[in-house]
Amino acid sequence: MRFRFITFLTDFGLQDDFVGTCHGVIKRIAPDVEVIDITHGIEPRRLLQGALTLADTIPYMPVGVHLAVVDPGVGTDRRAVALEDESGRVYVGPDNGLLLPVAERMGGIARVHQITNRKYSLEDVSPTFHGRDVFSPAAAHLALGVPLEEMGPKIEVSELIRLDIPRPEARRGRIKAAIVDTDRFGNMQLNLLHEHLEAMGLAVGTQIELEHEGERYYAITARTFSDARPGDIMLYEDSFQNIAVAISGGDAANMFGAKPGDKIIIRLRES
Repeated sequence: MRFRFITFLTDFGLQDDFVGTCHGVIKRIAPDVEVIDITHGIEPRRLLQGALTLADTIPYMPVGVHLAVVDPGVGTDRRAVALEDESGRVYVGPDNGLLLPVAERMGGIARVHQITNRKYSLEDVSPTFHGRDVFSPAAAHLALGVPLEEMGPKIEVSELIRLDIPRPEARRGRIKAAIVDTDRFGNMQLNLLHEHLEAMGLAVGTQIELEHEGERYYAITARTFSDARPGDIMLYEDSFQNIAVAISGGDAANMFGAKPGDKIIIRLRES
């Protein structure tokens, strides 16, 4: 099956030539394929951020080959893989957990093959830049219709590396959540969904208390930023249907002094 699009996500940043070089490799092999850059602003080596960003964004992308490189294990014995989900999308990247959350969100993993066939990589493979030498060529060839099984031997889904994604802890009138990401506006994405708030009885306008590192803050559950006054702390459902903490007109991560991995406790506010 041929694909018109390759999406591309990395932690490469844009200051160096890494992204442009990978684009060049893809275009030399598949000049008519369109490359959509999702982001190259994943924090260096932040696998969980990369995996969650993929899972959030791929549902909005055209069906194609989805190339993702956040690869702190480059140069080790970690495997390079290509996998197909049940919807027909193909993913290319390292076997370090980066690709699994999105593939499972898109219906589950249908098949996986290790990328070992040197026919579909560059002639000289650097031990430190597999994004250029292994993953980009493989993605381009797959977009041209090379069968997945041509990439290399089959891998059982159960053998793939999985990320340890934090789970919320719920008790009566209390949820202990984790910050899984922060955006450039300082909004803090939690490992919570709408159903977690419903189970706790938190409707729009509910007064709540947030605790971080022993400090407590008054907040309100809100639907949009306009539901809160400027400077108010709010708990809301973001555009990807994740629950997040924000400050109306402000930077919540900066005010809390918070970072990904930190815990946030949410309680009903006592009247």
